Amino acid sequence: METPKLLLVDDETAITDNLAPFLKRSGFDVMTAADGEQALAQAATFQPDIIILDVMMPKLDGREALRRLRSAGNWTPIILLTQVGEATERAMALEEGADDYLNKPFDPHELTARIRAVLRRARPGKPPLAAARQLTCGELQLDRQARRAWIGKRELTLTPKAFALLEYALTHPDEVLTRERLLDAVWGWDYPVGTRAVDTRVAELRRVLDDDPGNPRYIETVPGVGYRFAGAVESA
Repeated sequence: METPKLLLVDDETAITDNLAPFLKRSGFDVMTAADGEQALAQAATFQPDIIILDVMMPKLDGREALRRLRSAGNWTPIILLTQVGEATERAMALEEGADDYLNKPFDPHELTARIRAVLRRARPGKPPLAAARQLTCGELQLDRQARRAWIGKRELTLTPKAFALLEYALTHPDEVLTRERLLDAVWGWDYPVGTRAVDTRVAELRRVLDDDPGNPRYIETVPGVGYRFAGAVESA
């Protein structure tokens, strides 16, 4: 198997100088860039399998570099590194075509796990699931724009948080999602709830989806860690 090519883009040399060697030791062929303009140039010449793109950079920020790549039809998987924790900001980034995002500061091992997960679910030449308007898994259908979901012809009645949790799980299939990560993605860290809130919403989803925890079609429990969406997901 060929070594995956990774383009790491960040204007902080303290990050690239330490993170690039770590990613090389983790099995990636790494090229670095210091701003969005360099990222666009190296995306064309280096032709990476995945791009790790900081948001706040000089000359051309990460969000604008992302938009330009996507508008040019370049669907190379992209993970954004952001210091903005607001859910609306992150949702906009995903709608613009990012495959995932990670808040700074982050654990390099967590980044590596995210990279491998994104590469597993990447569809060459096609938009990521995170940018799809509609998602399906067997009879389960989710319309992200209308904020509605169905099993077959039966529309599901979900609380807003349960819908958001289902949406996040569908856009990250076959990936271990810790309770802490789901709290960050669905509630935001400034929201005054604990990890028990995640379990409560998962229980709600299982009831509505008629999903047996002992033999799940959709949501698996990963003991001591969190959950995994087990079904095969497609964009409609």
